[in-house]
Amino acid sequence: MILAGRTVLLTGATGGLGHAIARRARTAGAELVITGRRTEVLEPLADETGARALAVDLVDPEAVERLAAECADVDVLVANAALPASGDLMSFSPEEIDRALAVNLRAPMILARLLGEGMAERGHGHMVFISSLAGKVSSPGSAVYSATKFGLRGFAQGLRADLRTRGVGVSVVFPGFVRDAGMFHDSRAKLPKFVGTSTPEEVAEGVMRAIERNRAEVDVAPLPLRAGAIAGGLAPELVASAQRRLGGDGVAAELTAAQTSKR
Repeated sequence: MILAGRTVLLTGATGGLGHAIARRARTAGAELVITGRRTEVLEPLADETGARALAVDLVDPEAVERLAAECADVDVLVANAALPASGDLMSFSPEEIDRALAVNLRAPMILARLLGEGMAERGHGHMVFISSLAGKVSSPGSAVYSATKFGLRGFAQGLRADLRTRGVGVSVVFPGFVRDAGMFHDSRAKLPKFVGTSTPEEVAEGVMRAIERNRAEVDVAPLPLRAGAIAGGLAPELVASAQRRLGGDGVAAELTAAQTSKR
């Protein structure tokens, strides 16, 4: 799909990745509808990009349905909103687990169901789900977060097959550690020196590539991280052991300390 003249609904626009995706989509000629909870961040981005801004809390099921109704004619959905959900499972309350599932997994699924119907009837459209390399291989302190991101991958794979003959593309983008903006950057966690990072702009380019080339999956990470994700699918216990030896527990502890309040 060529984005020029198309309407894109972007969730999670108030975060760093959301800003980069919004700016890149606007550069490609798209008309934008951007959503988030923080109007003080959302409205300046709307002014910059000429977007329509909608304040939405994706934890609220009724709010998700209202959003879909207000945006029924969009051509593209970019489901980017997510909660960090870092930490040992035993540190979560049931309510915190429910919030992570609601924002990271349920909301994208409901939006896909409600918006996808119109896309299929019109015979064109595209949906992009922003997952994570944590949606391919898990690590210490990521049980809840990885569950939601693994779930997005499985959902998108099945949905892509369902919509294949109806003119609607479905893609998943898998960022690794992102510097300069976003969850990892905000945590200020320190990675081992050999672990590379990507920029928000590189993630945004991955989103564009997914839409324009109808790619099923796009990884946005340096080669060692992408190779590690592949190895994790083939030999999970071996990779888990390597993560522990290379300091994965320490990174997990820093992420948890910084992100617990954001559950």
